[in-house]
Amino acid sequence: MSFLRPSVSFTRFKLSESAPAELWTAIPAKLKQFAFRDIDDIPEERSWGWVNFDDMLDAEWTTSVPEKGHYIAFSLRLDTRRISPAVLRKHIALTLREEERRNKEEGKTFISRARKKEIKELIQAKLMMRTLPVPAEFNVIWDTRQNIIILASTHGKVIELFCNHFAATFELNLEQLTPYSLATHFLGENIAVKLDSLTATTFV
Repeated sequence: MSFLRPSVSFTRFKLSESAPAELWTAIPAKLKQFAFRDIDDIPEERSWGWVNFDDMLDAEWTTSVPEKGHYIAFSLRLDTRRISPAVLRKHIALTLREEERRNKEEGKTFISRARKKEIKELIQAKLMMRTLPVPAEFNVIWDTRQNIIILASTHGKVIELFCNHFAATFELNLEQLTPYSLATHFLGENIAVKLDSLTATTFV
């Protein structure tokens, strides 16, 4: 999802700890180290990593730099291959039928469980190579003055992936800013006592 669209859903985070001063000059190198890697030519189901905010095909930041004033802008790219279960079942059934025919010719009466597992894995790998991965892009904006990070997604699995990859890249943990934490962030920790004493209103 892109912040450049007319409307966008997003999730806000803050750093759980202070970022070391030397991090800011190292960010471009860290983004490249943990950048996205294509899986077009290998039978992998998923691949993810950082790409250029201005061009999701640029994992080397040749189009533009990530620094935008006091902001750092980049994107999380996630490519996923999806094989239809019906297609997988069909090809496994066809392969097993051919395997049974050969077994009868050789005087064998059954296919072992290990062989069935091997056939399934071979079919999955074959179909993976014939299936193009579907790309998805999620913009990220990092306010380095307030240490607020905004991710252009509200999907739980994307948020989990983003937080884990962010921690692996920058060795910093993120705290998701919920409505409660946003209130304490903008109004101060003293407001927590009042928030905890609030009771829900029944409108029915």
